[in-house]
Amino acid sequence: MTVLAPAGAPVAPGVLYARGLTGRSPGLVIRHADGRTVPVPLDGWLGAASGADLHVLDRAVGPVLDVGCGPGRHVAALGRRAVTALGIDVSPEAVRATRARGGAAAVACVFSCVPAAGRWRTALLLDGNVGIGGDPVALLRRCGELVVRDGTVLVEVDAPGSGTRRAVVRLEDGPLVSRWFAWSSVAADDVAGIAADAGLRLTALHHEEDRWFADLARA
Repeated sequence: MTVLAPAGAPVAPGVLYARGLTGRSPGLVIRHADGRTVPVPLDGWLGAASGADLHVLDRAVGPVLDVGCGPGRHVAALGRRAVTALGIDVSPEAVRATRARGGAAAVACVFSCVPAAGRWRTALLLDGNVGIGGDPVALLRRCGELVVRDGTVLVEVDAPGSGTRRAVVRLEDGPLVSRWFAWSSVAADDVAGIAADAGLRLTALHHEEDRWFADLARA
């Protein structure tokens, strides 16, 4: 298989991610191994919470853990509602950006040591973060461990019919490229089965502004 991509010594994905969060990589894209590219929606991440974001946050009961919080628009929006929330991200730049918005955040990997594990009432997996690690069953199972017994995991998924895939991708910004890493996508019509494999159950599916969200509870 031939991968169409600019030449260059690959760097850690977090390097290009941090550049994007600080406005130094406005053309950041995700490249799939088959050559397809998808723009990284930095403007949406760096902007204020959208109407669809606010609708899903209406169902977030505190304390809330935002997994892969990025620059913190969801944590900040919850703070304005006086809902206790913590964002975690592997990127120190993302954590700094979240704190700059007045939100609480910590550098942490969801699969490692997470503050207050098992005591969160809601865990968020928004902005495609169900793809973290390339194994949605393992990720959802871990999120189920992080919330209380009657807690909820709120997950953003892709549109019905779009297919559920595991992929190898990398970040690119012109001649700068990252190392390849595993990612995944989950379609709305597949999330119930994937959640069941992770010990969770689908309680509701929502469609807001061309985005899809699943509410999951521990089985």
